[in-house]
Amino acid sequence: MSDVSRPWPAEARAEARTAVVIPAAGRGVRLGPGAPKALRALNGTPMLIHAVRAMAASRAVSLVVVVAPPDGAGEVKSLLDAHALPERTDFLVVPGGDSRQESVRLGLDALPPDFGIVLVHDAARPLVPVDTVDAVIEAVRDGAPAVVPALPLADTVKEVEPATVPGEPEPVVATPVRARLRAVQTPQGFDRATLIRAHESVTEDVTDDASMVEQLGLTVMVVPGHEEAFKVTRPLDLVLAEAVLARRRLNDGF
Repeated sequence: MSDVSRPWPAEARAEARTAVVIPAAGRGVRLGPGAPKALRALNGTPMLIHAVRAMAASRAVSLVVVVAPPDGAGEVKSLLDAHALPERTDFLVVPGGDSRQESVRLGLDALPPDFGIVLVHDAARPLVPVDTVDAVIEAVRDGAPAVVPALPLADTVKEVEPATVPGEPEPVVATPVRARLRAVQTPQGFDRATLIRAHESVTEDVTDDASMVEQLGLTVMVVPGHEEAFKVTRPLDLVLAEAVLARRRLNDGF
C-alpha cells in the first residue's frame, strides 16, 4: 500500500495540506450548444475561473487541480494564466477522461504525496462562499472521512414510477420525510486515502464522490451548505448567477 493510500492519523490530518480537484471536462449539454459549460462566460469571466477563485479564496487550500477536456488542457492552462489568481495557491491542469469519475481519478493521480485532504468541486458551482469551503475542510480535519455541504429541501419530494413516455402522468409510490432530506452541494471533502480507496473499489460511474465513500460502509458527514452554491445547469441559472455577482459587487465591491 502506498503512503498516500494509508489513512492519515488524526493529529497529522489536523495539519494536513489541502488540495482541490475540479473536474471540468463536461460539455454541459443542458446549457445548449457552444463551449463546454465550465468555459461559459459569467459576468464576462469563464465560470471555471470563478470556481477556481472560490476554492483558492480559502487560505487552507494550497493547490487547485483543474481536470480539463481531454483535448483542451492547453486551452484551460492558457485561461488560468490569463486571469488573476491568488499567488499563495498553486494551480495545475491535467487532461480528463470520458466520465466524471475517471476525471476525478486522474486529478487525484496528479496530486503530490504531501496532501492529506482533498476537496472535489463542480466547475459549474462558481459562487461558493469561502465559509462553506472552510467548513468542509475543518470537518475533515476533525476526523470525518467524507464531508458534504447540503441544504434542507424547501419542497415536498415525491418518489414516482417513471413514465415510459416522456410527459405522461407518473404515479406516486412514496413521499419521503422531508426533514430527513438534504440537497447536496460541493465542494465535497475527503481524507485522501479514503477517496483513493473509493475510486479503486467502486467501478460503476457515479455523479457524487461521497456516494462512493458510502459504498465503502463509511459515514459521510453533512455541514451547512449555502444558497449561493447552486449549480449552473440551465440558462435560467446563468441569469441567477449574474444577479448574485451584481449584488456582491454592490454590497462588497466583489
